[in-house]
Amino acid sequence: MFDQLSDKLDGILSGLRQRGVLTEPMIREGLREIRRVLLEADVNFQITRDFLKRVEEKALGERVLKAVAPGQQLVKVVHEELTAMLGEKRSPLAIAPVPPTVIMMVGLQGSGKTTSTGKLARRMKREMRQTRLVACDVYRPAAVEQLQTLGEQVGVPVYAEPGSTDVLGIARRAMEVARRERDRVVIFDTAGRLQIDAEMMDELRRLKAELQPHEILFVADGMTGQDAVKIAQGFDEALDVSGVVLTKMDGDARGGAALSIYGVTGKPIKFLGVGEKLDGLEDFHPERMAGRILQQGDVLTLVENAQRSFDQDEAAKLERKVMGAGRFDLDDFLTAMRQLQNLGPLENLLKLLPGVNNKMMKNIKVDPQRMKHIEAIILSMTPRERKRPEVLNGSRRARISRGSGRPVPEINRLLAQFKDMQKLMKQMKGLQGMMPRGMPKLPMGGGLPFRR
Repeated sequence: MFDQLSDKLDGILSGLRQRGVLTEPMIREGLREIRRVLLEADVNFQITRDFLKRVEEKALGERVLKAVAPGQQLVKVVHEELTAMLGEKRSPLAIAPVPPTVIMMVGLQGSGKTTSTGKLARRMKREMRQTRLVACDVYRPAAVEQLQTLGEQVGVPVYAEPGSTDVLGIARRAMEVARRERDRVVIFDTAGRLQIDAEMMDELRRLKAELQPHEILFVADGMTGQDAVKIAQGFDEALDVSGVVLTKMDGDARGGAALSIYGVTGKPIKFLGVGEKLDGLEDFHPERMAGRILQQGDVLTLVENAQRSFDQDEAAKLERKVMGAGRFDLDDFLTAMRQLQNLGPLENLLKLLPGVNNKMMKNIKVDPQRMKHIEAIILSMTPRERKRPEVLNGSRRARISRGSGRPVPEINRLLAQFKDMQKLMKQMKGLQGMMPRGMPKLPMGGGLPFRR
């Protein structure tokens, strides 16, 4: 996400950070480079100009020029103004005080609207809100079937009338069912086109008048740059949308849409769609996203993801075992690895850590199959071998190699790494016992740094 933009900005700001003194010509030259980078990323010209004007006014003040670390002060100014460009603060989803909350999903075909509808339904269900999907895209072939499939995958009912083109009637009857079933959230997947046209907008206006929705979310393809901003303006003028969902942000998006859409429309980005999986819908936090763009990490998002993904009972059980008289064995190791896997690809996790930049990531080889190989090796052992790996002699390792399909040297490396982890656990346990009463505990185990 924003890798190219992030790398170029980091290169410019790193050069300024390394200078002990910043002069006005140095700052102006750096801002010219930032301007070029933003325009290459397809950021709106007016938004870019206003951003650089605000940065220049702050950067040329005494606060930066006479600071002890002027380069760091300039980065802070850029971070503040990037945050303002992205929307200043998070805009949460509006939830009606009296259910049901009605949400309309609008956008063009191919933007990921129906998939985003399924992702949002999964999110609402995870928050314990009884949710219903409504298929109002009656024109696109297989749109109703796609929504029904998504509903089955997330365990949410879908109201649909296959074959009917009476969109307002479908919406009216769906709301009757939702009220009767006491649904808390009803999400409408509306029709899109390949481009904005009067017929589509007229239908959406009538649907809005019928439903009186609490949220109208415009779904924009983050890969389309300035086109997404122009399309958002068109939908906003017709419907007064309440927020934006940017999709396909894990791809080769240059970042222009994300950096421009709030400044042009004044409507907040509420969610980012990342990946095809139905759990790939992230809250959009402007301050955190600015930190990611400037390669400063995003620990808060990492912690929140861990809290959602980790099995807290398993984490507590592992903590008791490690801190008590129990022995950390390969079953526990596998449990910890599975918890970590729930957080997503390792390279995405590393990017959220402060101090890990894209240049460092290029030197890290992440094998997505590694976890599966570890799992195959451990599951090829007997319960006794997993409890007491010291019994694994040459013949046993050869048998595990045949069972897992992995070479013996790889099994040896895994066991050596596990032995190192056991030593680390003992050291941390010893440090815990030496700490004075009242001091907070050290985080222990597979998911414990992120326990609630």
